[in-house]
Amino acid sequence: MWYAIIGTDNDSSLEARKAARPAHLERLTALRDAGRLKLAGPFPAIDAEDPGPAGYSGSLIVAEFASLADARAWADADPYVAAGVYARVDIKPFRHVLP
Repeated sequence: MWYAIIGTDNDSSLEARKAARPAHLERLTALRDAGRLKLAGPFPAIDAEDPGPAGYSGSLIVAEFASLADARAWADADPYVAAGVYARVDIKPFRHVLP
């Protein structure tokens, strides 16, 4: 099943996000290569493609896992969690309808 993983950043998370980004992307690349990643990306803190020093307010990952527990375990092991980027991570089952 597909799951939406929504990470909400702590205030002033930009430097921690930058430092943990390579490891975070490595895990996303592994999901993609396994055919289990539908989409992933950050939420800019301002209405701009590149928010610069304003940073990001969070991230969205839509990926396939065997269960909600597996999705939670994967999310809990994210480098952004370990680095303190996220204040909260919500996970919801996701049913892809369109396109």
